[in-house]
This record gives sequence, C-alpha cells and structure tokens, in this order.
Amino acid sequence: MFKLTNRQQRRSLWVLLVGIFLLVVLLIPTTSWVKSRTKEKAAQHNSQLSPLIMIPGSSATKNRFDTLVKLLNQGSATKHSLLKVEVYNSGKITYTGKIRRGDTEPIIVVAFENNHDGYSNIKKQAKMFNEAFEQLVQTYKFNNFKAFGHSNGGLIWTVWLEKYYDEADGAKIKTLMTLGTPYNFSESSVSNKTQRIPSSLTVLSVMGTKTYNSDGLVPEGSVEAGKYIYQKVVKHYTTMTVTGNDAQHSDLPQNQQIISLIKEYILNQNGNRPGSKNRSNRPNQLSSN
Repeated sequence: MFKLTNRQQRRSLWVLLVGIFLLVVLLIPTTSWVKSRTKEKAAQHNSQLSPLIMIPGSSATKNRFDTLVKLLNQGSATKHSLLKVEVYNSGKITYTGKIRRGDTEPIIVVAFENNHDGYSNIKKQAKMFNEAFEQLVQTYKFNNFKAFGHSNGGLIWTVWLEKYYDEADGAKIKTLMTLGTPYNFSESSVSNKTQRIPSSLTVLSVMGTKTYNSDGLVPEGSVEAGKYIYQKVVKHYTTMTVTGNDAQHSDLPQNQQIISLIKEYILNQNGNRPGSKNRSNRPNQLSSN
C-alpha cells in the first residue's frame, strides 16, 4: 500500500486548506447577493406602489402630459406626484421630479431622445423603454402598474408587451389605455394577432372624432384596428369615442372626457378598482361639449 511522506501529507493538507478558503471566499458574496435579492423581492411583494406610467407620441417630450397631470390633480383629494424620465440614444437615463413619500399612485412619464415617427423607431423606443422600466422597477420596487399611451405611445406599449413584458421582473400590468393610437400604422394588413399579450390585461382604446371618421390625424379605422391585437386575447377590450371640443388628435390628452376616463377606469381613487367597471367589446361614444 502506497504511503504518503510527511512532506506530501503537508502539501495535500495545504492544498485542501487553500481550496476551502477559496470556496468560502466565493460563497460569501453569493450568500450576500442571495440575501439582498430575497430582501428586494420581499420589498417588491409588499409594495403598495402602483404607478401610472405614460408614454407620449412621436415628437413629444417628457413635458407632454404636464397639463393632463395638472387636470387630474385639480379638485381631487388624491394628488399624484410626477416623475419624468428621459432615455437617451446613448443609454443614459435621466430623472426630473420625484415620487412624493406616501403617494401610492404617482405618474411616471417616459420620453425618448429618439422621439421620431416611423415603425423602425417605435421598435427602438420600445427597447429603450424596457431599459427605463427595468431601472424603475429596481429603484421603486413596485409589483403592479397601469399604462397610458398617446398616439404612437400606444404602439410603443404594444411592441413592449409583445417583446419584453415576459422579462418585466415581477411587475404586473393591470390596465392599458391608448389614446388615438394608429394600430395599423406599420402594415397594410392587420390580420396577424399576437399571442404574447397578457390575458389578464384590461385594454381601453379611445379615439377622437374631429370629423366623422378621424381625429384630424389618425383615421378611425386605424384606431379600431387595435381589436386585431387585443380583442379576444385580453380579459377586457373596450373601444370608446370622444366627440365635441378638444377631440382633435393633439388636444386629446387635455380633453376633459379623457381626464374623467383616466380617473374612472385607471386610477384607484374613491375606492374603485381599475377594470372593475362594466366592460364589453362594443364601442362606447362619449361627448365632450
């Protein structure tokens, strides 16, 4: 039987001790990371924060919804703080404003340096939004949120849901409201449905009618094409039409009927739950005279 010399025994013991030391060194940061991650997940799970995240249309800036937010807060006991996020082409993300302590329903506006029109840009903006969204979830630890998109902002939301929502890091989308969104913008055919849209989602597609069939920019048929994406895929899909004053495309975010719809269908004020109203797949017409 082979017998180790004292020198070989000492060498083996030394190798063993070094191996144990290296293993401990490697385990310490891993254990620390696991504990930190568990703490973050617990904070996210217990979070009462449920922001309304807004994306403006093409050529619009992070200030696009200032008037809308002001009107939402006017005469309301619930004041929503406003955080503006801008994503630059370089990947840099900046923040303006802040979420007030105790505000469980802040409004977050995400805008882009690349705010140009065109479907190829919309896909780039959806990817840029995903980077901002992941940072927002990591920073503010919310587990659910509501979404609002004006014009091409609604398309950015749609592309994001199709391509990135599965990676949304534990934050569930509850309601999506799109406003004057041209759903058949990218192709002449709207016959292709996606199966990646979350089935638990409530979607409201709102259109304006400056003329009989358009809000002055987006044709009614283009907005209605949203049904080929969402209808019979999501839990609730509703189309609504706003007529009368401020029903022109660029005026829609300041339209008083839109303010009322956001309060009634998206925000939790007065104890209402988003999605709790009576929904159907038939269009509704609202007049704002």
